[in-house]
Amino acid sequence: MNHSSNHRTDDGSPILLVPYMWIGDFVRCHSVVRVLRERFPNRPIDVLTTTLCAPLLDYMPGVRKGIEWNLPRKRLPFGEHRALADVMRKESYGSALIMPRTWKSALAPYLAGIPERTGFFGEGRVVLLNDLRFGERALPRMIDRCGMLALPRGAVMPAEWPVPQIEVPAAEAAQWRAQRGLPDDGRPVVAMAPGAVGPSKRWPIESYAELSRSLTDAGMNVWVLGSPAESPLATAIVEKAGPHARDLTLTDLRNAILALKLADAVVSNDSGLVHVAAAIGTPTIGIFGPTSPWHWAPLNPIAATIETKTDVPCRPCHKPECALLHHRCMREIPSGQVLDAVRQALDKPAARA
Repeated sequence: MNHSSNHRTDDGSPILLVPYMWIGDFVRCHSVVRVLRERFPNRPIDVLTTTLCAPLLDYMPGVRKGIEWNLPRKRLPFGEHRALADVMRKESYGSALIMPRTWKSALAPYLAGIPERTGFFGEGRVVLLNDLRFGERALPRMIDRCGMLALPRGAVMPAEWPVPQIEVPAAEAAQWRAQRGLPDDGRPVVAMAPGAVGPSKRWPIESYAELSRSLTDAGMNVWVLGSPAESPLATAIVEKAGPHARDLTLTDLRNAILALKLADAVVSNDSGLVHVAAAIGTPTIGIFGPTSPWHWAPLNPIAATIETKTDVPCRPCHKPECALLHHRCMREIPSGQVLDAVRQALDKPAARA
C-alpha cells in the first residue's frame, strides 16, 4: 500500500472528492469540482455520496460518477470502511480531497492506498492524511475551507469561488411533471421548502400557510417540497391554500430537483433546498432567521434574502432550537414581506440554468 505524498499533476489519474453529506453542503462542494476541473482538465472527478445526495450528481457538470455508500454517522464500523476502500482501490484514484475534519472520513481513502490524501488537521489524522493542511479555523466560511483544499498548498484564496451548477434537462422535468399529473395551466408555480434541520431555522408554518393562501388567491400554484418528515408541514400549507396547492414531499431528492427546475420562484428556509434552487437558477427567496446569510446563504445569486427588520440581539445563532424560547428572529418576519419578495422575483426572473 503506497502512502507517500505525490505532487498533483494532470496525469489523467482520477480524483475522489469526499464532501460533507448534508444537501446544502453537498451542493456547495460543486464549486470545488469546478476548481479541480480548471486545474486538472484531464483528470476524472468522482464524488463519494450517500443515497440521499446521489441524485444531485446526475445534474452536476464535471462529475464522472458517484461512489454511493451509506456509512453511519455516529459509529465506526471498520468492516464497512474496509469494504468501501476495496471499491475505491479498483478506481485507481491518484488523489482524494477529504473535506470533513473527522478521523473516519479519511479512513477508507487511507485503506485504499490512494497516493495523495489531502485534508485539514483534525482528530489526530496525521497518519491517515499525507497532504496535511493547517489554518482551517482562520478561513471564514465553509466554502473557503473546502475550496482551499483544491488549490496548491500556500495558494492565495481567490476573491470569489466559481458558483455551483445544477443543470436539469427541461425535457426530463417536463416528463416528470406529466407523470405526476401536475397541470401546466399557465399559473405561475411557487415552490416552498418549509423544512430545515432544527426548528429554529424554520419560519413558522402558520406564516407559510398564510403566504400560500395569498399566492393561490393571486392566481398561482403552490408546490410544497421536502422529505416525508415535512409531510405534516405540507398538509397544513395545502389545507390553507386550497386546490391550487400540492404536497410534493417525497423520499427521492430527484423529485425536488425536478420541481425546482419547473418552478417560477422558490421560498425556502436556510436548508438544503435553498442551495439546490439557487444552483439551478430558479429565482429563490431565502428566509434566514437565526443564521448568518453571509456564512450560509447559497454562493449563487438569489432573488431575495429575508431577515427580520427588528433588532434581535441574540442572532446570529446556530442552535437547533431557540435557547431563549421567543424565536423572534423568525416570528417577526411577516408573510407580507415574503409575498412582496415573491412578486418582485416573478416580475424580474433570474437567468435560468
